[in-house]
Amino acid sequence: MNQEKIGKFIQTKRKEKNLTQQKLADKIGVTDRAISKWERGLGLPDYSLIKPLCEALGITINELLSGETITKEKEQQKFEENLLNTLDYSDEKIKHTKFIYKIILTIIILFISTIGILFAIDVSKMRNMEPVFFSTWGFKYAPSINIKEKEIFLATKEYLISKSDNEPKHHLEEKAFATMKVFLLEETKKDKLYYVYALVNEAKYYLENDELKRDSASLIPYKFKIEKINDEYKVTDSRIPRDGNYYEDDIKNIFPKSVRNSIDDAQYDGTVEKLEMEIEEKAKLYFHK
Repeated sequence: MNQEKIGKFIQTKRKEKNLTQQKLADKIGVTDRAISKWERGLGLPDYSLIKPLCEALGITINELLSGETITKEKEQQKFEENLLNTLDYSDEKIKHTKFIYKIILTIIILFISTIGILFAIDVSKMRNMEPVFFSTWGFKYAPSINIKEKEIFLATKEYLISKSDNEPKHHLEEKAFATMKVFLLEETKKDKLYYVYALVNEAKYYLENDELKRDSASLIPYKFKIEKINDEYKVTDSRIPRDGNYYEDDIKNIFPKSVRNSIDDAQYDGTVEKLEMEIEEKAKLYFHK
């Protein structure tokens, strides 16, 4: 199934009904974050939500899965296509889940093996040892903190917040927040020039009658161009994929294949949910909620 196409169709029908993301979310019992995620093509509604979503948008299930309005002449053809696409999509999710389980099992086995080695060390000698992060065959290794990376990532967040703060405000005391998952930091051959590829979650919050509310939100893959100017890292350019028919081509042109794979995996591995929790936590701390 074409998630981007379905997402744009949901967005179009929502706007035709004059519904905000929050109002549509309230109708079907989900959060506006879920609506935003679907409309960005980063996930699909759960099977239990498909019928109420279609009823709220005034469309058929067949049209939702097709991502377009269907004439009566094409109903049967689209139904058969959607049936096959749904089976393929389910099979992909099962394969992905099995792969994740294999990784988790491998990590558990390695962890248990490491614990066994550590317990084999003479406890009496350990009492006199200096603290170490990791020890192998008597050699101590303490991983250093990469300050340069931290400064680069901080520059991207400051850029996002500054960009959002400069946009028109719809509410008094409205505040913009941003969280992101960095997939790749690319250091070019040209000195002091870097590229950061990340999935960025942006949202604006405000207080109404002492209740924390969200004004808008977006989940967008970014490519940041970062330069070191006067000993400071600054974002000098950024690129995001355009909406609609341009989206798939822009994704391929802007992001390396490894990053595109990470963007696709983000909807399954908990990345999106983690970013949503982080941005909500930031808002609550800021507004003391």
